[in-house]
Amino acid sequence: MAVTYARAGVDIAGADRWLARMGPRIRRTHGPEVLRDLGAFAGLFRLATRRWRDPVLVASTDGVGTKVEVARLAGRHRGIGVDVVAMNVNDVLVYGAQPLFFLDYLAVGRLEPAVMSAVVAGVAEGCAASGCALLGGETAEMPGVYGGGRYDVAGFCVGIVERRRVIDGRGVRAGDAIVGLASSGVHANGFSLVRRALTRRELRRWAGDLLTPTRIYVRPVLEVVRRVRVHALVHVTGGGLARRLPALVARRRGLEARVVPGSWPVPRIFRVIERAGVSAREMAATFNLGIGMAMVCRAADVPQVVGILRRRGIPAWRVGTVEA
Repeated sequence: MAVTYARAGVDIAGADRWLARMGPRIRRTHGPEVLRDLGAFAGLFRLATRRWRDPVLVASTDGVGTKVEVARLAGRHRGIGVDVVAMNVNDVLVYGAQPLFFLDYLAVGRLEPAVMSAVVAGVAEGCAASGCALLGGETAEMPGVYGGGRYDVAGFCVGIVERRRVIDGRGVRAGDAIVGLASSGVHANGFSLVRRALTRRELRRWAGDLLTPTRIYVRPVLEVVRRVRVHALVHVTGGGLARRLPALVARRRGLEARVVPGSWPVPRIFRVIERAGVSAREMAATFNLGIGMAMVCRAADVPQVVGILRRRGIPAWRVGTVEA
């Protein structure tokens, strides 16, 4: 019997057919800046230079970690696609940048069109929500590396901001307020701890909460930035609240972020994880605990900031103060 790529476990023709079916969904994220696909392995994006005086490009790459294992256990994959976009566009956003385009990387053991289609549909959904184009990506079939229906997904995002409007924390002052923006749940950090703390039965029981897609903050936060002077932004991811909130004042010596416990509601899923045996200290060092993004602004601007965010569907609260 002849040795072929297909017998080795890689179905190129099947991947091409699947990608052709996904094409219309992907192209719906394209604006006039995306140039016609030439059939090569790269995307083309035209930068409207007349709109920008001194533009700065902001780039990020990230994945969703072992959250994919909970999705596999529950058989729910669309939210993973939203997650991988959110983790990147939210990181670009903290500099005040508008995401321009996104690329994804999906690695699978073998071609499973239903799973892959759900993930890519989520990616397209996340791109549409953040106003960026799904410019391209890669689907790698890797038998022998990923088995048993397992896969991994990562992404890459480029955004843009005027240099004079880059949010870098240097404007933070004592007396500024810290506004916390509600997370949608666990987002996509700490799932190795989640999977250690909860049994498979509990993971299935709480899958709806655990797999809620990461909240995308792009449009509401950019509206705030256009109307209010924002001094600092932070995406609460690795290191949890205990590490990320102090990062709001990291550029300013002699200041600290003073957070008021109980000033925001903690989603129930975090209580579930804590009751499974995770200490309060470990919870704060790992998870967002209900605050997915935080910003620093003048105390007088808090009502306007909170009002804009809530009208945009994001609950927000004053959760602390910058102190000397």
